[in-house]
Amino acid sequence: MAEMTREEVYAWLDKGPQWTRMATIGKDGYPHVVPLGYFRLGDEIILNMRGQHELNVRRNPKVSLVMDEGSSMTDLKGAIIRGDATLVEDPAGCLELTRAGARARGVAEDQLPTEPRPNRSFARVKIDRIASWDNAKR
Repeated sequence: MAEMTREEVYAWLDKGPQWTRMATIGKDGYPHVVPLGYFRLGDEIILNMRGQHELNVRRNPKVSLVMDEGSSMTDLKGAIIRGDATLVEDPAGCLELTRAGARARGVAEDQLPTEPRPNRSFARVKIDRIASWDNAKR
């Protein structure tokens, strides 16, 4: 299995899969895995938060994310990212990340949101470790 460089992973994340599966640890000690939309901002992955995964991050900020794509083992590509999640709940911080996410999706500056969405929080996952694969590179 051929690995990708960090730069290749970042480029792929920016254009590739739109979803990640985020694993947190529940209060019962079992993994809790949910699909979430994401975008990359520097050395962080930004995710919308609510519900059980938000509660889990409050208890234990260590998370894993997996992104992958491909239709067979010969073209399978993906990455597992480990890091610590920091919750962003203040309206100004949430608006900043909402606007950054819209920019990442190609929204024009004059069309960016001007108000944060109510009851919205985010997690900033600082990328600590990346394991990647790109079977097409073999």
